[in-house]
Amino acid sequence: MTSSASSAPAGSAAPAGSASPTGPGPAGGVPRLRLGAVALIALGVVIVALLAAVHVTQGSADVGLPELLGLVTGGTDDQATAVFVASRVPRLAAGVVVGVALGVAGLILQSVSRNVLASPDTLAVNAGSYLAVVVVASFGIALPVVGGGAVAFIGGLAAAGLVLALSSAGGRGSGTARLVLAGSAIALALTALTTMLLLLFPERTTGLYAWSNGTLAQTGIGPAAQLAPVVAVAIAVLCFFARQLDLVALGDDTATVLGVDVRRTRLVGVVIAVLLSAVAVTLTGPIGFVGLAAPAIVRLIAVRVPGMQKHVLLIPAAAIMGVIVVLGADVLLRLAFGGQAAVEVPTGVVTTIFGAVFLVALALRSRATSEAATGFVIGAGLSRRGRIAVIVAEAAAVVAVGFVSLLLGDAKLLGGDVLNWITGQAGPLVEFVMNTRAPRVVAAILAGAALAVAGTVVQAVSRNPLAEPAILGVTGGAGVGAVLVITFVPLAGFAAITAGGLVGAAAAAAIVFGLTLRGGLASSRLILVGLGVSAAAGAITAMLIIATDPYNAAKALTWMSGSTYGRTFPQLIPLLVVLMVSLPVLASMRRELDLLAFDDDTPRVLGIRLGPARLWLLVISVALTATAVSAVGVIGFVGLVAPHAARALVGGRHALVLPLAALLGALLVTVADTIGRTVIAPGQLPAGLVTAVVGAPYFVWLLWRARRTA
Repeated sequence: MTSSASSAPAGSAAPAGSASPTGPGPAGGVPRLRLGAVALIALGVVIVALLAAVHVTQGSADVGLPELLGLVTGGTDDQATAVFVASRVPRLAAGVVVGVALGVAGLILQSVSRNVLASPDTLAVNAGSYLAVVVVASFGIALPVVGGGAVAFIGGLAAAGLVLALSSAGGRGSGTARLVLAGSAIALALTALTTMLLLLFPERTTGLYAWSNGTLAQTGIGPAAQLAPVVAVAIAVLCFFARQLDLVALGDDTATVLGVDVRRTRLVGVVIAVLLSAVAVTLTGPIGFVGLAAPAIVRLIAVRVPGMQKHVLLIPAAAIMGVIVVLGADVLLRLAFGGQAAVEVPTGVVTTIFGAVFLVALALRSRATSEAATGFVIGAGLSRRGRIAVIVAEAAAVVAVGFVSLLLGDAKLLGGDVLNWITGQAGPLVEFVMNTRAPRVVAAILAGAALAVAGTVVQAVSRNPLAEPAILGVTGGAGVGAVLVITFVPLAGFAAITAGGLVGAAAAAAIVFGLTLRGGLASSRLILVGLGVSAAAGAITAMLIIATDPYNAAKALTWMSGSTYGRTFPQLIPLLVVLMVSLPVLASMRRELDLLAFDDDTPRVLGIRLGPARLWLLVISVALTATAVSAVGVIGFVGLVAPHAARALVGGRHALVLPLAALLGALLVTVADTIGRTVIAPGQLPAGLVTAVVGAPYFVWLLWRARRTA
């Protein structure tokens, strides 16, 4: 019989539920072994009851425990009755339904993918469901609860299928870092599309931004009552497949030998998990990381409790733990902010922060590894002269696109107008337009180059062509710093916002490097810790945006979407200085970059100290990313797409990759900025959203190509 290890990919982790699914143990021993598991589940039910009792006493209305006890004992307080029936019970019911749905969904996704980091968040299920709901709302279509659930289900299923297909290596499962990277990048693309729709159709999508972070606020018991039976039926079906799930967790070969149709079981598991996630999104919006943290906690407990490692017990345990996480987060939220303030802050913000901390903890507990390079092109078909010709042609393209960008916008100009402005002979109107447009074009070129170079360094150091600067948490940290300044200093100028972004980026980088330095900045740990810090930073940013007045929220959202609007030449000096200092340093370290992108052993043999070399290169990447984000806001996909496109054109030698990636990044952001300020002129789309829309198809192709060649 083939061992389960033969079908489990490197980097993936078998769930705890995979142990001994068929071993009966001694006669009469099974009931005794499961007694501890049943007792733990009963304890979980008691904890849920206690949390529910506390939960219904919290709220904005002045109705506390005495009034509610009066209702239980037959009192007739009309105000207390109204608050209890119309507000407290619906919120509690929503928390229970969502906790059960997300806890079980995460458990099943982890089981069928044999990856402890699989969840509705990391598989982009929540992002796909949310996008589908926003698309329908953008067309002005109002759907009932069940109809909205069906739409969310279709969007989530499409996203999960795409991530699972693209993250699998040759059809043999998915590695931990690869799965998280693929899901995070797809979620980034889907979120960018969603944000674009929110900006284009603000009247039709009012309130959906706050809802996107997950809120338990309900207008009545109806939605939860309609969706609860769907959750119950889905869990009943999963319990029917419990034994098959136990065997699938052992590996495809073992499960097949024991008579399990692996493909059917996996398909059923994914479809039902997505259905449960869609129910949660429909009811409360995407509440983050519950589907990761709840089943992961259950698996950690199950390893130490005999008899609890079967899905027939893991499923109810994950459901109960999901409720504990959701209700616990909501209780803590209202304890920390008070009843009235907590109404404005979504519960999903708290669960995301908790889940991000849990993700970092899992990363630190895992074994630090740095896999050999996969997907890096060491040589290309072009000769050296041909590669240099490609770089020259790309430089000419950047100049040409930059010139065209000066002509386009809400006011169209001619080439002669630009030449007159350069020579100081332009009229007042042309002078005004060019004085506002030229700094934007230069900002796009510089920011694109900086992000692309930073991405090249991150991909070489992490030895993963699917990585990008955001995985270091720098982008998220810069966002927190800048939005903090915008929130608490509403009249702050560009310099103050830039300083806040730089401080936030430095703090995030310090956290990530500090937590991963002991392992020599190993790529797997670096990616997971960075993603955890990014998730926490995103949740904090969302909380700040939602809690501020509408003007600050719009300003922060625009900045977080990446925009060159209102830039001046003096504001670009820090970014220009960092680029001018970093590029020569990186050029001198091109040999180290080539070797680090290959494996760990070769650099050691040649006398390169891995830890210091990685740290120094990542510090440069952080500086480039932080200054770029502080200058133009958050622009995604540039640091992912441009370096890989450069390697595809000129090979893997960084002496050529670095300049070409910088030019490609500059070209991508310039094109995106031009499209954003012309396609709906005089309205504008942030450049960061356009780059995500442009870069997403290329990234999907990249993932598919990497999957086929893995």
